[in-house]
Amino acid sequence: MKKLIIVALLISSVFTQAFAKTKVLVFSKTAGFHHNSIAVGVPAIIKLGQENNFDVDTTTNAEKFTAANLKQYAAVIFLSTTGDVLNDTQQTAFEQYIKAGGGFVGVHAATDTEYDWPWYGKLVGAYFKSHPKQQNATLHVVDRNFIATKHLPEEWKRWDEWYNYKWIGDDLHVLIKIDEKSYTGGENGDNHPMSWYHEFDGGRAFYTELGHTDESYADPLYLKHLLGGIQYAIGKK
Repeated sequence: MKKLIIVALLISSVFTQAFAKTKVLVFSKTAGFHHNSIAVGVPAIIKLGQENNFDVDTTTNAEKFTAANLKQYAAVIFLSTTGDVLNDTQQTAFEQYIKAGGGFVGVHAATDTEYDWPWYGKLVGAYFKSHPKQQNATLHVVDRNFIATKHLPEEWKRWDEWYNYKWIGDDLHVLIKIDEKSYTGGENGDNHPMSWYHEFDGGRAFYTELGHTDESYADPLYLKHLLGGIQYAIGKK
């Protein structure tokens, strides 16, 4: 009888693990500028999870960055984080998470985060420098075969806040560039990326500069773009 119970429990455990939903963590702590769009971005990502079969936890608490806690997540989303958001111990836990095959999604101000942590800079792919006033601009979707961009037009015109970068990584697979001739205030020239992905240090990283405005999180094209980035980060091709 005991053997039967043990076997039943093992089968139940395997079954539960096999059908457990993928889970992601949305992290939106700000130690600098606080984007009001976080308030609409968080429920928008929760809704994406409900519609696409993954669970979403949300936090602004850096103490959640422990090895034991992070291992339950297929990806961690930095939603417009700013400034120094993790201490040294938490940084180490996150590095271990990525090295173990974890996924990362950076949204908008994720590049305005952790300037004194070079590993993070390489993970997210760039560091913010400045931005002009919000305005319309033309985006060129240079890779329409990727899960986050295959639904987009080759030229995508939209209103947002457009970042200039003080540093851009050289190992990025660029998905979208901005046409600096289509707006005022661009400072990165013809090679001015707005979204990219890359494999980094054992894990997967996706970044989109888009998403400053509240309206972004009601825009079907943007939401599908963000969803594709999340799906890449969690390992879906």
